[in-house]
Amino acid sequence: MRHTLPAKRLVGIDLINLAARDIPALVALGEAQYQKRIEAAADAVLASQRHLVMLTGPSAAGKTTSANRLATEIRKRGLRSMVMSLDDFFVGAGKYPKRPDGGDDFECLEALDLPLLRSCLRQLWEIGECDAPIFDFLAAQPAPETRHIDCRGGVAVVEGLHAFNPALTEHLPAQSVMNIYASLREEYAGTEGNRLLETRDIRLARRLTRDWLFRGHDATFTLELWPHVCQSEDLYIKAFKKRADLVLDTSFSYEPCLWKGYTDGMPGGAFETEMRRLAEKFSGFVSMEPQQVPADSMLREFIGQENRPPRGGCGKN
Repeated sequence: MRHTLPAKRLVGIDLINLAARDIPALVALGEAQYQKRIEAAADAVLASQRHLVMLTGPSAAGKTTSANRLATEIRKRGLRSMVMSLDDFFVGAGKYPKRPDGGDDFECLEALDLPLLRSCLRQLWEIGECDAPIFDFLAAQPAPETRHIDCRGGVAVVEGLHAFNPALTEHLPAQSVMNIYASLREEYAGTEGNRLLETRDIRLARRLTRDWLFRGHDATFTLELWPHVCQSEDLYIKAFKKRADLVLDTSFSYEPCLWKGYTDGMPGGAFETEMRRLAEKFSGFVSMEPQQVPADSMLREFIGQENRPPRGGCGKN
């Protein structure tokens, strides 16, 4: 049975700043809420008695960490569970379809090795195991070795951009998979009740930070790419989101306080106006330091373990 996506929550900046007087308590609350959502998702998967979970969500929604946390919870309940990423099925340099501008299209369905992917999904459904490819992102080609996925009697969690596309699972029996949509469900209002921060703003701040710290990309690269990312989300994710059996909320009420420090002072290069506009949206929130984020938080997917803001320190209150 498909479900309507729950409405997004609108929380006032004043309420967040009031709660942020005790940052450790606000962080603990946010982390506990996320953990409860993961546990509830694991319970729902087991209750469905389906052995294949397809998990998707927009960019920087926390798909990778959420998929792994879900698999961990299933294993805690005594069943085998592993995660298989659709990114490992990329066809490789020289084989990607082209965008109208002549560049490689990494986000269309045909960027994946569909025959191999369908074969792996059928094996996971039929016998609970398969030998999945490993993509070497440095070489931009599939690696020679494979990874054995063993979920016999348990649940395989498959995560990626195209996880809800029926072209991946249409060869499987109806009701053989459970679809989980991971997305942020909390937005923020200014002091006058105006919508200040939308979920796309939060996801952009997450992606800007991750690209800056770990992928060698400055804000110019990320902001130039962002419209294409959003267009791909509309085409390949949101077009199928009504297929969701369950929605996993990946919001953390404290994170505007975190992204304030990362966006404030991040150079925007050719997109300086856009960067300043985004930073201004976070400017009214109380600041917090990255070391106040727990080491096992999902948000560590975007800030890493070294507590390094992109400039000398986080913004001040």
